[in-house]
Amino acid sequence: MCAMSDTANKPEEVVVGEPTGRFSRQPIRSFVLRQGRMSDAQKRYMDELLPRFAISYREGFIDYAEVFGRKAPVVLEIGCGMGDTTAKIAAARPETDFIGIEVHGPGVGNLCKLIDEQGLSNLRVMQHDATEVVRDMLAPGSLAGIHVYFPDPWPKKRHHKRRILQPAFVAQLASRLAPGGYLHCATDWEEYAQFMLETLSAEPLLQNTATDYAPKPDYRPLTKFEARGLRLGHGVWDLVFKRI
Repeated sequence: MCAMSDTANKPEEVVVGEPTGRFSRQPIRSFVLRQGRMSDAQKRYMDELLPRFAISYREGFIDYAEVFGRKAPVVLEIGCGMGDTTAKIAAARPETDFIGIEVHGPGVGNLCKLIDEQGLSNLRVMQHDATEVVRDMLAPGSLAGIHVYFPDPWPKKRHHKRRILQPAFVAQLASRLAPGGYLHCATDWEEYAQFMLETLSAEPLLQNTATDYAPKPDYRPLTKFEARGLRLGHGVWDLVFKRI
């Protein structure tokens, strides 16, 4: 799960992929790499557990049956944060296989630790740009679901181009869903919720399961950041669309 929109006390951030000139071909990234120090434990998790639980980026579709040792529905989560929500969902849905994508090392290391401690054979992690993973590694019509929880809202108008749920990427996500598969997004930023609703509603492959925003599905755990926000009177908006 991506971080909530509370930006207080974040370490210094460095934007990745910012175009450097008029003719730059570098993509606009939806994430930043936070220059925070990894603990010794997090480094150990990365060194010892990542080779066991990671799927490496390459150009070529993932063979899910080879990765998980079985044929089962596969759900992708974009932006796992520290992995707690991802692990809880995987533990509660053992009949489904999950792939979590996160770019930040501490989160990847912690998710590997949770997979190991809980024996989650139905969860694997990728440390790579989600847009490239979706484009190059996920076959069309191969996913049962996609989770995008609390992505960075990039609240300043000049940064809206960095939001991950742009129309072109939403179209690509929709194409990777099997018919009947779902795209579930959540945000605590109302203006971004409106942006999501407009963008997902405009995608012809998707159909809203609600009139506008959906009730929080039982399978999405309440996070500590979300609980804190609700106590402070902040709103949370869920959107659940299905592939038609």
